[in-house]
Amino acid sequence: MTGIGTINPLGNNVQDYFANLKAGVSGAAPITRFDAGKFKTRFACEVKGYNWEDYFDRKEVRKYDLFSQFALVAADQAVKDSGLDLEKINKLRAGVIWASGIGGLKSMYDEISGFIKGDETPRFSPFFIPKMIADIAAGYISMKYGFMGPNFCPVSACASSNHALILAADQIRAGRADIMITGGSEASVNQPGVGGFNSMQALSTRNDDPATASRPYDVDRDGFVIGEGAGGLILEEYEHAKARGARIYAEVAGGGMSADAYHFTAPHPDGLGACQAMRDAMAEAEVNPDEIDYINTHGTSTPAGDLPELVGIQQAIGDQIYKANLSSTKSMTGHLLGAAGAIEALACIMAITEGVIPPTINNFTRDPHIDERINLTLNQAQERNVRVAVSNTFGFGGHNATVLLKKI
Repeated sequence: MTGIGTINPLGNNVQDYFANLKAGVSGAAPITRFDAGKFKTRFACEVKGYNWEDYFDRKEVRKYDLFSQFALVAADQAVKDSGLDLEKINKLRAGVIWASGIGGLKSMYDEISGFIKGDETPRFSPFFIPKMIADIAAGYISMKYGFMGPNFCPVSACASSNHALILAADQIRAGRADIMITGGSEASVNQPGVGGFNSMQALSTRNDDPATASRPYDVDRDGFVIGEGAGGLILEEYEHAKARGARIYAEVAGGGMSADAYHFTAPHPDGLGACQAMRDAMAEAEVNPDEIDYINTHGTSTPAGDLPELVGIQQAIGDQIYKANLSSTKSMTGHLLGAAGAIEALACIMAITEGVIPPTINNFTRDPHIDERINLTLNQAQERNVRVAVSNTFGFGGHNATVLLKKI
């Protein structure tokens, strides 16, 4: 990893994001993107202070759903941070794998709403389909930088970004590319996004106290907090990066992918898929359990989801679960769905490069079903030398993806 960028509920750049992660800041607040007065949940983790005019001109932005805007912002930060000389690289060997779990949900909602409210003549924007489809962000990023290598979009719900990172690393390992822009973006803080998750009873309804609503591992957790934003990363072949004197944040050492084959929304109660994804990531990286220092858990703050993951982690790494730090940064950022893995990989990079484990905030009464010996990094960041960090993501449909990062 030689370049990073983000726009998310804790910051519109990496520096602000890292500072707020370490400080244990919550990104949750009342929804401003639409009138949520009739909804069961009236708060979210929105991106703060975003103005599209700071990044795009009026003619250009008409083509972009908000999820594509976030993608282009985060990717541009990552490219600039990497120090790549775009005039010198071989763009035939530079690609983009960019994820989204849902894509242009707001664009779809707006166009269909306009059609229903309109007269008998169908009136749809010529940009409707391109704004809606989940793969379009990857396409726009490749067009901006002229990258002509592998280009596509994995869609696996909340595991999408980790799948993107794994697949991007695979392109380099397979010799198909020297450089890959990867990551994910999501913009589902809107009427169908909040309404749909509300109907599933997946979202917290703690409207009286949004900042403490995301409570992974707390006995009173009542659902996740929906978030939005993007994370971008530049992956580069090691010798290619060394030859140009690039700063290297970490190595993508391994990835694991599995399926629960159990339920369309609930994880396997015995954590079988989570365990297998972690084991595969460790095997590919040739890392032993006792080398793992930090695990960024999926930890969504749902009653059904938090405990099975811990079961799976213990199956995968045994007693090392008592020696490693675990934390859920979703307690601060909310759940960015298809972009979650991207910003959580950045949290792992922070742990590796700065020696700080981000906390799990909002833990008031620890769930008594969780072994007290497990260090969930509750409420305050902790200092630690991190050699190996693991990021877990799981998605509806039973999709599991684990990324393992190593200090260089």
